[in-house]
Amino acid sequence: MDTLVNILIFLVKTLGSLYLMVVLLRLMLQIARADFYNPLSQAVVKATNPLLLPLRKVIPGIMGIDFASIVLALLLAMVLAQTIVWFKGFGFLNPLLLLAWSAVMVLASLASLLFWALIIMIIASFIAPQSYHPALLLIRQLLHPLMGPIQRLIPPMGGLDFSPLVVIIGLQIISNFLIPEFAQQLGMPRWVFLGY
Repeated sequence: MDTLVNILIFLVKTLGSLYLMVVLLRLMLQIARADFYNPLSQAVVKATNPLLLPLRKVIPGIMGIDFASIVLALLLAMVLAQTIVWFKGFGFLNPLLLLAWSAVMVLASLASLLFWALIIMIIASFIAPQSYHPALLLIRQLLHPLMGPIQRLIPPMGGLDFSPLVVIIGLQIISNFLIPEFAQQLGMPRWVFLGY
């Protein structure tokens, strides 16, 4: 029985975290003002519209920030955490604790999404530096708000751009130290935490 429960938790975590990342990607697309005509952008929009459009009717965006996407990400993480807790044989969580756990899950997912986007961008810069593939163009647009300020502080030296390294180190500090510390302070079990 434990094996079946662990398989169900694995499936819920995997599928739930993938959709959560798609919602966060939608938020990042709007923050970065990325090209919404990009085929990948269109796929993200189509995947998130069924849940996002009803929320937008009651939660407006303010100063270019789509608060409906943030609320949707938190709601998805809440459902995900509560479902995992149910599979483990526990009842309903305190709503405030569930919200706090959800915020940790969303932050962990966002850090993971940014990390992998950076890794893809770094590898692509060596393999196909001048590529105009839609996925690479979108990744560059998404990472520009994060990379731009660092590139102004640390300009390329000898043709090498060290800003991705700085961002990766920062993301690793957040992912490996700060987010797990928040999770531990909130009493969040490892089997709920999406950062595994």
